[in-house]
Amino acid sequence: MGKIKILFNEVKVELSRASWPKKEELWGSTWIVIAVSMLLAIIIGAMDIFFSYMIGKVLR
Repeated sequence: MGKIKILFNEVKVELSRASWPKKEELWGSTWIVIAVSMLLAIIIGAMDIFFSYMIGKVLR
């Protein structure tokens, strides 16, 4: 039980040392991640449709 208490105290100290982003910076980063994820989803979806079409043409 004592080791667990020491662990949590050390975690608390380390988290207090961390530098946390400001709210505006966090929102900006969040929107960038969402936009890039959507862009990649569109690109991968288009590639999937294209290759499915091409494989369909070859196998017919």
